[in-house]
Amino acid sequence: MEFEKIKLVTVDITQLAVDAIVNAANRTLLGGGGVDGAIHRAAGPDLYRECLMLEGCDTGSAKITNGYRLPAKYVIHAVGPVWRGGNQNEENLLESAYQTCLQLAKQYNCKTVAFPNISTGIYGFPKENAAEIAIRTVQKFLNKNEIPERVYFVCFDQENYNIYQSRLEL
Repeated sequence: MEFEKIKLVTVDITQLAVDAIVNAANRTLLGGGGVDGAIHRAAGPDLYRECLMLEGCDTGSAKITNGYRLPAKYVIHAVGPVWRGGNQNEENLLESAYQTCLQLAKQYNCKTVAFPNISTGIYGFPKENAAEIAIRTVQKFLNKNEIPERVYFVCFDQENYNIYQSRLEL
């Protein structure tokens, strides 16, 4: 596999000047803790108002909004699954969330997209498993599509960074 279109970074995702940042959102899309809350705070109240009109989002899917006060033009709100032991279709739902984000990025001509580590925080998805799914899904999409041109995996902590780094160096 070629990984030149994928970059691994440890920065504040709300500060990235990319076409779209992905929000690890809850089903309401109305903000919460972690990266979700940080994105809503940085984008300002207009993001909340637009999300309110979207009437939520199903687990394993995503919806797109404007970025408002963020340097990113768009926010793609991905709803990953809560880990329930691995027997509730969690892996397929996480893959679907990434896939839907990439499809929206392509549809909105987002050449650069930044992903957080979806579902690995309070949702409890095992970090190593989530990284495998994220990398595999993104690489497969990039191999078949010209857009996005570059995908950033934004790691909040050193543990996630190390997990992604080890898999991207294969």
